[in-house]
Parts: sequence; C-alpha cells; structure tokens
Amino acid sequence: MDILETITAHTAALRLPLYAVTVSATRKTDTPLMLVMHWHGFRADPHVSGALLSVAGSAVQVNQRWDSYADIDRATLDAGWRLGAWEVERIARPAWWRLNAPDSEALACRRAFADYSDTDCADEAMVVEAPDHQALLDLAARRGYVRWLFRPRKGGVWSQIDGDDGTLDADGGRSMPCPVAPQPEGRELRRRVIYRLGHARQLLI
Repeated sequence: MDILETITAHTAALRLPLYAVTVSATRKTDTPLMLVMHWHGFRADPHVSGALLSVAGSAVQVNQRWDSYADIDRATLDAGWRLGAWEVERIARPAWWRLNAPDSEALACRRAFADYSDTDCADEAMVVEAPDHQALLDLAARRGYVRWLFRPRKGGVWSQIDGDDGTLDADGGRSMPCPVAPQPEGRELRRRVIYRLGHARQLLI
C-alpha cells in the first residue's frame, strides 16, 4: 500500500502547501480508504469583490487491499516519515449510529470521510473523488472507523516554522526506510496512539 504517491501527485498538481493529511478506514477489512488532503491557500470569492475563501480540500478514495490496520499504519507512517511529519496520530472511533450517540461523534465521522453536506458550502469545502463515498460513510456510522492524521513539513505550511528536528534533511523530508514500527494490537484497537517520528537535536531542560 502506497498513499505517498497519491499525496505527492496532488501536491505537484496544485502547487499548494499542505496543512494536514488524514487517512480513514472503516472497521471492515479490505474496504476502500479515504485520503483527505487539507491545503493552505486562498482563492477569490466569486460572490464578494475583494474577499478570499480557503482553497477546498482534496478527498480521494484509495482502492488498495488491506488485511489489518497494521497495513495502513505502515503506509501512513512511511508517508509521514518521508514528508517530515513530527508524529502520526491514530484514533479508533466507535459506531455513532446508535441510541443517544453524541452529535460530536457523528460530526467527527463525517469530517473523517470528507463529508460537509451539513454545511452551506459543501462544494467549496472539499473536492471529493470517491465513487463509494456514501457507502463508506454508512459503514463507518454502523461499525465505527479508524482515522490517521499527520502534518507534513516537506511540501507543507509547517516548513515555514523553525524546528529542532534532527531527523530532517535539507528540504524538510526524510529518507526511507522509516524506523518506526507499527504497534501490535489485540482484537480491539486502542482508542488513541501517537507514533513519534521526529527527534530533537538537543535535550531541552
């Protein structure tokens, strides 16, 4: 599984810095993934003279087979490592299509799968290329999902911030292989896992 190729292709095409990347998978193996790229950039508002709007994010369905979440862990860690991310966060979420589920769970699921239909600017918030978009949303709502998040430094807005990461090369990325291994899991994923990729050059006291 290689999600890095999709990210770099979109970055080269749009020529905009990335703010964050998320990867979401339902709690059913071998289903498509939702890769969402959040861009840092602005465009002219066609309705208000002189006003600016945020550039829409890009959501892409990734049809690559996977047997366990370790497969997605590995692909996301590799992408985050190559793009200079300080860390990769993984969060397991329960199904929200249940009695008395909080609205915040439903909203988090919609955003993880690039759904902004509850807003007045759905078409302006996200450009979605996903034939199975609604089916993935419904499955995540019924069975739960897992979402990965990282903020790239190479090709991202974070390259503008001074850092003390001794693992980065001159352009803010890193060379393969990624030395961070996926954490072994039992039958249930832990709710939140942080994979630390970056390391400071010196000890701060």
